[in-house]
Formats: sequence, C-alpha cells, structure tokens
Amino acid sequence: MDGPFFSFLCYVKSFRQSPPRPKKSTLVIGPKAVLEALDSGLQLDKVYLDIKSFGPDVHRIRQAAASRGVPIQMVPLAKLNSFHIDQHEGCVAQKAKVQYHDLQDVISWVNDRGQTPLFLILDGITDVRNIGGIARTAYCSGVHALIIPDKGVGALQEDAILTSAGALEKIPVCRVNSLLKAIDDLHLNGIQVMASVMRSGTPIDQADLNQPLALILGGEEKGIYPALLKAADLQVHIPMQTDFDSLNVSVATGMILYETMKQRRS
Repeated sequence: MDGPFFSFLCYVKSFRQSPPRPKKSTLVIGPKAVLEALDSGLQLDKVYLDIKSFGPDVHRIRQAAASRGVPIQMVPLAKLNSFHIDQHEGCVAQKAKVQYHDLQDVISWVNDRGQTPLFLILDGITDVRNIGGIARTAYCSGVHALIIPDKGVGALQEDAILTSAGALEKIPVCRVNSLLKAIDDLHLNGIQVMASVMRSGTPIDQADLNQPLALILGGEEKGIYPALLKAADLQVHIPMQTDFDSLNVSVATGMILYETMKQRRS
C-alpha cells in the first residue's frame, strides 16, 4: 500500500501510540519540590531531568531517587516544556497513581497468611491496555502481586488504571530496578519461576502450578529477555491447534491463570 492514504494511516498510528501529556495536578514541579517529595516519601512514578541539569540539587535528587527506586529519565528541555508548565527549572516528577510495595514485604505477607505465593513478572510490556487487562485478570485470579521493572514498562497512570477497571489500585505492584535480582529474591524464598514462551517447554496443563510460583510474561514484539529465560526454572507454553504466530499477552495470561486456578482448586 502506498500514497496519501497510507501516509495518513501511519500518522494516525503514530498519534495513537504517543503517550498523553500528564495532567498538571499529577506533577511535582521544580528541583526543590521534587526533593521535598522524595524526602517525604511521596510515591513518584518517574523523575524527568533536563539533560543539561547539574549542581548539588540534581546530585541529591539522583541519590534520593535511587535509594527509593524511582526511575530518572534524562530528557531534552523541549520535553519538559511540552508539559506546559512554568518554572520547572529543568526538573519535573510525576506522582504515582498506584502504590508500590517492597517485594520481600509482599512475600512475607503471603507466607504469614498461609497462602501459596503467586506472582506475575512483566518484562517489556509497554502497551498500557495489556497491562490493565493483565492486572484485571490477575486480581480476579488471586495473584498476590505484579512485579515490574523501573524501566521498559508502560506507565501505570490513568489509561492503565481505567483499562484494569481499578484493579491496579487494588493489587500490590512491586517495582524493582532489576528483574534478575527479583528472581534471585523469589528463589531465596522458595518460589519457582516459570517463563511463558510461544512453543518450547512444557504445555501449561502439564506443569505443576500448585507450588509457590512466579510467572514471567514478555512483550509481544521482543518476548522475554534472554537472561530472564535462562534464570527461569521452567519454560511453559499454551498448546494451540494452529501455527498462528502468537496470542495477545493479556489473553495468554488469562488462560494460564485459569489453568492455575483450576489446579489449585482441585
């Protein structure tokens, strides 16, 4: 396909994929205000810093954000100006719409309740509609928490929460700076890690899903990061009647979690 109509379709697709500008009410504006927010323990989704920013305040912001697991994104000044705010002085933070939890705290909470741990690890899933759908199904299926990286995942803001029908505000979310380190922590707590892949590995209905379990789900384009696949204890797949390329990751999650519920209830 070629010509003006094709160009228009490409423009529309690009426009739809552009992240919406955050609402001013969700922003913390200026280095001093961002530092106060970090020091007070306010949960932040992300800190934006001008790539040319420097000085003691910037250094303190970097240190405070790192200690609290808040990702920092270095951006050109034009990005900050696109928020249509004044006096940002090269620094803006976005307040978190969901509450983030420490992974070990959630594991201990699950064990204290005498329940069998069930976690989902989201690797490279950037479509907020998929994240919302996964959260919705996860909450209904008894998943104890979603584990996400601090970079490379869709923003858990209004669109994701709306798609999840509010489930993202109910299910614990653990944001970590390394999924590999999170897998190590899961293993130390006796939790087996399974990776959902296309065709290799064990059919999901033949895997033992009754044990303490964390399931890695990858983005539809790149799949699961090779190092995470290597760190997993087992690879599982959903048997299909045809050789069609793939299932939507949100739909696949629902199928796997239904099988998990079926095994655990029986």
